[in-house]
Amino acid sequence: MKKKLITLAISAVMAFSVMTGCGKTEEATVAVSEGTTEVTTEATTEATTEATTEATTEAATTSDAAVAASTTDAASNAVDRAGNKIFIPEEVNTIVSMAPSTTRFLIDLGLSDKIVAIDTNSAAYMEQLPVDIKQFDMMNPDCEALVALKPDIIFTSGMSSFGGEDAFQAVRNAGICVADIPSSTSFAEIVTDLEFIGSAVGAEDKAAELIKEFEAQVDEVKATASTIETKKSILFMISLPTADYPSIYTFGKGTYLDEMITGIGATNITGDQEGWIAISEEEAIAMNPDVIVTNVNYIADVENAIKSTTGWENVNAIKNDEVYYIDADASNQPNNHVVDAMIEMAKKVYPDEFADFN
Repeated sequence: MKKKLITLAISAVMAFSVMTGCGKTEEATVAVSEGTTEVTTEATTEATTEATTEATTEAATTSDAAVAASTTDAASNAVDRAGNKIFIPEEVNTIVSMAPSTTRFLIDLGLSDKIVAIDTNSAAYMEQLPVDIKQFDMMNPDCEALVALKPDIIFTSGMSSFGGEDAFQAVRNAGICVADIPSSTSFAEIVTDLEFIGSAVGAEDKAAELIKEFEAQVDEVKATASTIETKKSILFMISLPTADYPSIYTFGKGTYLDEMITGIGATNITGDQEGWIAISEEEAIAMNPDVIVTNVNYIADVENAIKSTTGWENVNAIKNDEVYYIDADASNQPNNHVVDAMIEMAKKVYPDEFADFN
């Protein structure tokens, strides 16, 4: 089922560069959907959704000191991950989650029964949530209905402040705690987000347990990766090129997806660039990646769709049949489950080295 699309003017809010030649860029517009993998072009993923929401708001990531302040006394003034001063109730019994990554982590914390409302994209986890749970548009929520629920805390993402306007200002004005979590761009920031959420809902110990497991899994993957002598080059397609929108959206360094690729012992073929980028189909072919990885889930059998694309016949990844799909939710949503996507990618790119990983 398609999710609501959010159109982002790249020149204004994202670091995408559509390369038209050496050193040249042009403006482009891409529509992003939080919690799914699609674009107005029918060609992008939530790797440019939650993962790029940080670029849709000027809210700065809070400092370690600010996070510490927010986690030491949940009954006093705190600072959320966007640097806003908030007041977290001493007891949190009712929660609204307006981002799939947060919803999934709250479920992991065992707090499904406390979630009284979600964003529409979090409906992917409905089987683990109360059957009568309310759903809201994260970009245009019914603030009156949200206030009527009287939640103790509402977790939002940068998408809720797209364009510089806070979609939840009326809820804040009603005295309800709204905690904003801009999308993280690294494993370290993801950990800080999870610590903040755990502290805010009074589940510090369980959050610490999940974080410890996440970090241990990442370390285990990296330890195996360190033994790999031949590094394969990977082109990660967040979108597929089309006649109307021929660019391929991907990423460079400074993103957690790049960290996933390097963490499994491979090389991000666009890792010499920064942030979320767009490249032409011609550029991608010229790069000649050893492997193509995608999390595009808006077309059926995406692997064969890529393999059969005209003009790509001589690319190593196509010739050697190394085109792989990895789970969109796990890879797109910056929480502890990115390691699941990391392991899935590792097992496909280096099946022998990672044969024993679950």
